[in-house]
Amino acid sequence: MSLSQTLSRPAAVLRQFSRLLSRPVQILIAIALGLAAAALFAQMEGERGVPPIASGGDFEVRGVKVDVYAKDADSARYAGWRMAQRQAWRMLWQRTHGGGGAPALSDSQLEAMISGIEVEYEQNGPNRYVATLGILFDRARTGQLLGVSGNVMRSPPLLVIPVMWDGGSAVSYERINEWQKAWARYRTGDSAIDYVRVAGSIADPILLNAGQTGRRGRLWWRVLLDQYGAADVVIPIARLDRAYPGGPVTGTFTARYGPDNALIGSVTLRASNDSGIAQMMDEGARRIDELYIRALNDGRLRPDPSLIIEEPVDPDALAIENAVDAPIEAIDAPTAPAAGVTSFAIQFDTPDVGSVGAGESTLRSIPGVRSALTSSLALGGTSVMQVSFDGTADMLRAGLQARGYQVAVSGATLRITRRQATPPSQ
Repeated sequence: MSLSQTLSRPAAVLRQFSRLLSRPVQILIAIALGLAAAALFAQMEGERGVPPIASGGDFEVRGVKVDVYAKDADSARYAGWRMAQRQAWRMLWQRTHGGGGAPALSDSQLEAMISGIEVEYEQNGPNRYVATLGILFDRARTGQLLGVSGNVMRSPPLLVIPVMWDGGSAVSYERINEWQKAWARYRTGDSAIDYVRVAGSIADPILLNAGQTGRRGRLWWRVLLDQYGAADVVIPIARLDRAYPGGPVTGTFTARYGPDNALIGSVTLRASNDSGIAQMMDEGARRIDELYIRALNDGRLRPDPSLIIEEPVDPDALAIENAVDAPIEAIDAPTAPAAGVTSFAIQFDTPDVGSVGAGESTLRSIPGVRSALTSSLALGGTSVMQVSFDGTADMLRAGLQARGYQVAVSGATLRITRRQATPPSQ
């Protein structure tokens, strides 16, 4: 048989080769091929992710503890839930207003405002109920009483790729893990960060794996973010270190951001054993969210301009469009070059809702300000306003100082506070 004939008949060659092998060897080869096929099927079809819970923007109050006695177990639980609702309402009011007494509401009014109760921990006895609950308040029905708009300004949509290091290997959506579960069950509706979370199914394990976070090329990131409808990416990382098998577990949680894997901050938590890892992961997700919110408020968490896909502009078409739009008598007239418009981030105190509009009005009254809009709202804290100004930072600072502000400048970020009135001399 010639070589060309042999190559044209691969099936016959395989049959001739199999006859040369003993029966045990043939069985081993069949088993190996079966295992390889099973591994390939598991790699593509196995369960990879946990669908994220719906976070429709509700206000969430976690960690409400109750300890109630009653005539029976059902009555104790019912009384405990009502007590938790009243406590959560007071906690929510203090959180949004920085203190003060919450308006007194009846139990029926509170029940109409509450969209859900999450049981974090509970123990039932014959006549006692001990629990730690999370109370969810509907934003539309609660926002008016709180003096907060139903639509809270948030960050641009940011794709979440949680990476967990355990035992020297990193995993993201390649398989289900505790860090991915923590981000799936974390309620993001009350956060200033607009997280884009995926379920980890279909193509997610291939596209959003741990190796992707080390990629620096912008072209693939552009395609990936456009696929998931995000403007940029955040990479929360959890690293687990075990003292010994079954012993204490130390978790180091790091917040990173963007294709360049820029560091935002990190925190360290500890679990007494493996059974406490899930709770530690939940706390780690909450701490990471706080780091991202802080970075958003101080201007560090901004979308990378290199990730924006821009269509090329035809110079000839642009020249024709400008000629059509310009007045005929002004086409040949020399025009002075327009001054550059710069974008600044203004950090200002917002103790209540009225201070937000007052701050924006003050900025718009400064000559040269094209627009002023609050991009990150934090009632009772420090909000961030994006301002387009026709001039330099020094010019903007002078305009703010003329309106009674103390101004601290750091690059394109300005921190403004009201000057304290000087008491008259005796």
